[in-house]
Order: sequence, then C-alpha cells, then structure tokens
Amino acid sequence: MIATMSLSEPEFQAWNVSERQFPKDGTKSEQLKFLLNYAILAPSSHNTQPWLFKIVGDDIIELYADRTRGLPLVDPMDRALTISCGAALSHLLIAIRHFGYAYELEIFPDSNDKDLISRIIIDDRRKEPKTDENALFEAITKRRTNRLKFEDSDLEDSLISRLSSVAITDKEETKGERGKGITVWLHIARELDEKDSLADLIAEGDRIQLSDKRFRRELASWIHPNRSRSKDGMPGYAFGYNDIMSHMGPFVLRTFDIGKGQAAKDRQLAAGSPTLAILGTKSDEPMDWLKTGMALSRILLAAQSDNIWSSFLNQPIEVPELRPKVQELVKEEGTGFPQIMLRMGYGKEIKPTPRRSVEDVLR
Repeated sequence: MIATMSLSEPEFQAWNVSERQFPKDGTKSEQLKFLLNYAILAPSSHNTQPWLFKIVGDDIIELYADRTRGLPLVDPMDRALTISCGAALSHLLIAIRHFGYAYELEIFPDSNDKDLISRIIIDDRRKEPKTDENALFEAITKRRTNRLKFEDSDLEDSLISRLSSVAITDKEETKGERGKGITVWLHIARELDEKDSLADLIAEGDRIQLSDKRFRRELASWIHPNRSRSKDGMPGYAFGYNDIMSHMGPFVLRTFDIGKGQAAKDRQLAAGSPTLAILGTKSDEPMDWLKTGMALSRILLAAQSDNIWSSFLNQPIEVPELRPKVQELVKEEGTGFPQIMLRMGYGKEIKPTPRRSVEDVLR
C-alpha cells in the first residue's frame, strides 16, 4: 500500500500557497519574499532544487545556483542544474507579472560571479496583470512530474501548437544584448517510427547509465522512503513504489545493475506515450541552458492547465555518445542541441514531491 500524506506536513506545505495570502499591507520586501513561494515549486533534476535567492533592499531579487546540490555523475557541466534554475526563474517571473509588478531582468549580470544567475529589479510602477498568463500562474501549484503510464489518447493539434508557441520566451524581458538572440525550439515526435527510434535510445541510455555503479549510487541518494520527512529528492511513491519497495528501492539500485529491466520498462513507457517532445537550442552554452529551463517551465504549465501530465526521459541526452543520435532524429529543426526530452499525455492525478521552504533557500 502506498503511503498517504497530508499537504499540511512540513515537506509539502509549499504546495498550499494561495494568492489570497499575498501580504498587501506588508512591506515591499515581504511582498517580494512571498513571490518566491511560486519559484520554489519549479521542477528540477532529481528534485534537487538547486537554487538560492537573495532579496536586496526593497526592489531586487537575485537568483543563485546552489552548486552544492549538483549531480557530478549525470550532470558534470551543471547543464541540468542551470535548466532547473531557469525553470525557477520563469515561475518567479510569471508570479511577478501576475501580481502586477514592472521589472527589468538581467541574466548572468556579474561575470565574476558564475553562481549569480539573474537579477530582477522591481520597478515602483505597477502594471496590469497579464491576464493571458492566468492559466500558467494557476497551474504552478498543480504541476507534477508524472512518471506513471498515460492514457492512450492523442493530444489535440491545437494544444501542440500552443505548447510550441509558449516555448519561445520573450526577448524583450531581458535587459541588454546578452539575453537576446537565444532561440529555443520544440520538436514534437508523434509518428510511430520516430517514437520507436527515440524509445530505443532511451532504453540504451538506461543500460549505459545503470551499468555504472557511481551513477546508481548518485541516483539512489536522491530516492527516499515514502514516509521520509526529507524536503527534497524523490519519494518512492513518485515511481509507483509501495512503502516496502520505497525502503528497498535505493538498496537494490545501489547493489544491482537493473539496467536491462529498466530499459524494457522505459522503452515501453516512451513508445506508448501519446507524445514525445524534445526541447533544444541552437547552441549549447549556459545562457542556452537557462533559456531552456524558462521555456520548459512555460510548456509544463501550459500543458498542466489543459490537464496534460509530463515527465522526463532525458537518458539519451545525458549520455554523451547518444545525444548526437537524438540530434540526428530532429535534424529538421536545424542545427542545434537537444536539451530536454519529455513524454506527455493524459493520466491520473498524483501526489506532489517535497519542497524546501522559502526560508530554506534565502541567502
């Protein structure tokens, strides 16, 4: 039996945030701190939540990469870490606009501080909230990474088109030339042959990764029992594990090469998903990774607003020798680098994963 848990527990309370709680009569810094409640609900690799925030005075929010939460084996260049920070940044900007703040955004504003991802300068002028983003804002507290099997129902063409449009982040948001000219593309694989080819690469990625004891130890360290009070990582229920399996899972993963079985499972999951999507960029630098995360946030929220669930199948992008093969499959998008692979479809509602509180991530 899978453990039931209340969202009143400390590790889940972050998901209970409501705009009714906005401190209208509070100080400016209190209001900015409240906005961070939405940033911390962003997705991150292994649910590491590799971000820190700093409120400077009454008008600046800074986002920092927390590299102590990096994944040296699966993400040696901090590419996924930077993507995760980009997703948190996008969540935050959606909340800022929803509450009517004007702002300027600076990306990587200090060349001497690589951990400083962005600086948001809040203007004293207030703006009308962007009503066309209401659905995205409301989806922040509902979004989950759903690793379970999806229904055998195709996504409508109009929804696919909408997801492609929201993947393009607004260039005018970013101050200075350094934030412009970054093109993010979204490729949708819906044809059976292409999905089968991608599913084969996913399975091959499983076999390669899980044959490495170091990879297995790193992954196992972020998987927790269902009843754990940890505020990060992935509880066993996120994989469909019951209470007993959630305790045994990390031990089995560390001890045995389960690559063959996992490859077969993930191949079937990928091939049977209504839609596989690849999010990529024209170049492969930290700026591209950050923009990927920002686009990823908007795609996931737009999908969730239409009751579409998503999860990640990044194995062939994480394995260096397989990434070019993914690139070859989506070559019609032009030269570029695949950054994220998603499976999307209709499914059952699932529980959220834990989150650290705003106080936990404030510098």
